[in-house]
Amino acid sequence: MEKAEQVRVIRGLMHFLDTDTNVDAGCQVRNPVSSYTSAAMAKDEWHHFFRTAPQVVGLSGDLPDAGSFFTTRDFGKPVLCTRDKQGKFHAFLNVCRHRGTLLEDDERGRRNVFTCPFHAWGYSNQGDLVAVPKEEHFGPVDRSCHSLVPLPSEERYGLLWVHPETGADLDVDACLGELAPELASWELERFRFSGNTTYEHPMNWKLAVDTFGETYHFNVLHRETLANDVYGNVQMYDTYERNHRMMLCLRNIDALRELPEDDWEILQASIPVYYLFPNVQLILGVGGPTLVRIYPHGEDPHHSYSRISFYLDPDIESLAMDPARRERYEQVQERMQGFASVIEQEDYTAAASSHLGIVSGAQEYLVFGRNEPALHHYHNTYRAALGLPPLDVISN
Repeated sequence: MEKAEQVRVIRGLMHFLDTDTNVDAGCQVRNPVSSYTSAAMAKDEWHHFFRTAPQVVGLSGDLPDAGSFFTTRDFGKPVLCTRDKQGKFHAFLNVCRHRGTLLEDDERGRRNVFTCPFHAWGYSNQGDLVAVPKEEHFGPVDRSCHSLVPLPSEERYGLLWVHPETGADLDVDACLGELAPELASWELERFRFSGNTTYEHPMNWKLAVDTFGETYHFNVLHRETLANDVYGNVQMYDTYERNHRMMLCLRNIDALRELPEDDWEILQASIPVYYLFPNVQLILGVGGPTLVRIYPHGEDPHHSYSRISFYLDPDIESLAMDPARRERYEQVQERMQGFASVIEQEDYTAAASSHLGIVSGAQEYLVFGRNEPALHHYHNTYRAALGLPPLDVISN
């Protein structure tokens, strides 16, 4: 983030604290509960947002070295992601071209050759068919026609992108728009994968996304946890087409008041939370980023899950090998895991409760306040993408 932008954000947060104000969306809006319960809408979302649109599948650090790989089925197709010996990122349908068997079952690891568990056909991490056992018995195989099926893939700004459709156009800059230069400034490619967890939740996927959309709840829901370090109901907020950036306000911001602006650093005053349409939260912290990807269970409007991945600054990671400084490494790891625990035990528990309330028939709509602009933005971008009218504004 450019220095001038860091100063603008920090000044804005200080102003909100000093004046007891917050970002203002300019109105309240109503979101119909059918947005979370409609089977038809869930079907459209699954098709438009996940089956036929570009997907963020991780950060560069998920493939740290040549030979690294990971697999995913999160958008309805089995996908194998690899890094070849030249360092290039690839994505393929994780399917053997002989009998259609899933080629690789492991979630992640290192391989230069992937061997099918059915008949041991082998493929390089560039997707080429390199081994056909007993080919003299099987018959000749045109290897140029039996490579793994490639998917459009691109590594840009430290993010790994895949399009689920073969031959589709993948334009990362179009997906990110004006946000691209700022994401580039964080140098996300230098962070290394440090672990992940998956949370299943009995609720619509958008309710999980909504928990990241405001800090109005911090002083209540997180009063014993995040509220110890973060001011509630204070944030800076900016939109970038269908994406946004929400800047949470760390209590440590008060220590910067005694420093000249040239010495201000954004991560000392704020936690940047980037939303990448439609389902990704990228959260920046001192030790490294956290990537949250939220998915529906296919067309089911009532069940979803979150993939939460942690990444470490290499300087922090190196402390693990130094007994004298390992405590710092462990503190960072503990803080990341603690954050994920808060998401599961507090945010998602409350959101699952909301889902129960929504399906009870108690009300026809939810209300998003003036101090919850991200919720306005999320749902209006979803609705626009599905050809629906924007949320109704409540007249005051």
